[in-house]
Amino acid sequence: MAQLSSRILHSIHDLSSADWDAVVGDRYPFLKHAFLSALEDSGSVSPENGWVPNHLAVSGADGALVAVAVAYLKDHSYGEYVFDWSWAHAYQQNRMRYYPKLVTAIPFTPCTGPRLCVSPTVSDDDRADVYRFCIDELIKHAKIRRLSSWHILFPEEGTDASVIPVLNERLMMRSGSQYHWYNPGYKTFADYLGDMKARKRNSIRKERDKVSQQGIEFVHLKGNEMSADMVGDFYIFYHATYMKRGQYGYLNREFFEQLVATMPENLLFVFARKGEANIAAAMFFVGADTIFGRYWGCLDEYDQLHFETCYYQGIEFAIANQLDHFDSGAQGEHKIQRGFRPIETRSWHWIADPGFADAIDDFVHRERPQILAYIKDAERYLPFKNKT
Repeated sequence: MAQLSSRILHSIHDLSSADWDAVVGDRYPFLKHAFLSALEDSGSVSPENGWVPNHLAVSGADGALVAVAVAYLKDHSYGEYVFDWSWAHAYQQNRMRYYPKLVTAIPFTPCTGPRLCVSPTVSDDDRADVYRFCIDELIKHAKIRRLSSWHILFPEEGTDASVIPVLNERLMMRSGSQYHWYNPGYKTFADYLGDMKARKRNSIRKERDKVSQQGIEFVHLKGNEMSADMVGDFYIFYHATYMKRGQYGYLNREFFEQLVATMPENLLFVFARKGEANIAAAMFFVGADTIFGRYWGCLDEYDQLHFETCYYQGIEFAIANQLDHFDSGAQGEHKIQRGFRPIETRSWHWIADPGFADAIDDFVHRERPQILAYIKDAERYLPFKNKT
């Protein structure tokens, strides 16, 4: 595709929501202009906390937008969930600078999804050329800024196969693992349990019974059903999760308030109630075919409440709404026995220094068989009668 041009956006507001969303689509909520705007407008993403927007916008010969990619300059590795601290330490030991680096990722969001987005108006024959241009422009930007590296975190590869060969040409791939739930067509939660071995099925029933026996009930609220008081309650629960570990949450109350106002159709809040009091809550994002589990919190501890609020309520919602997929985010081997399958995740990396590039390439190639072996072994612990 000839005559492409690019520019770096230092704020998501450098493009209108209509232009941005026309390229990224609406199936993945974390790329929507409204979500990225809430991060910026609330100050959750800012130069002060080490996330500096450097998004890429690509236009065709007629000036129409044909591709975008989220990107941030980072002076640390917090909030990414693909861990490269050892790489940064190796740079430091060799008296070299690892930060700042360029990261194509959704801040604080380890959910797989599109990262380099090409407009649906681009023909199939031209898509690979547009991807190649995007990658080359971001590498060029990293070189001009004398950055150590550029990283693409948690890309979803299945939506456009033409991007994979281009990534392989320019970057090195690293594997990771997560646990995701998939819906083969269940009509009810009982259908889901029916696929399990009896012992595992009974274990989940007992977990759910323990929650109900404590007098706890659940209320599901969409974004447009949230009052200011409910948003306040949720934020207290969210923040308490971090405070228990002596930390502060990445996101502030203004962020959640803006999401409720600007993208309520993508939000699901699950509140656990005892009598008239909210005692815990989880927040989910809902895409075209996927529910994403993101934030949770409670003030007091209740037996099995976390599993019920964060997993079983999400699964019930997915089944009731005929969603194919539940992406529950990073970590958590305890998810396996509850039916979340171990999967391979990927990230892609460009390293400027040739010596470090060779060393890191060797590392990720040696690391991958271990990740794949772990995934294969973890599959043995799935609760289903047929684990394939």
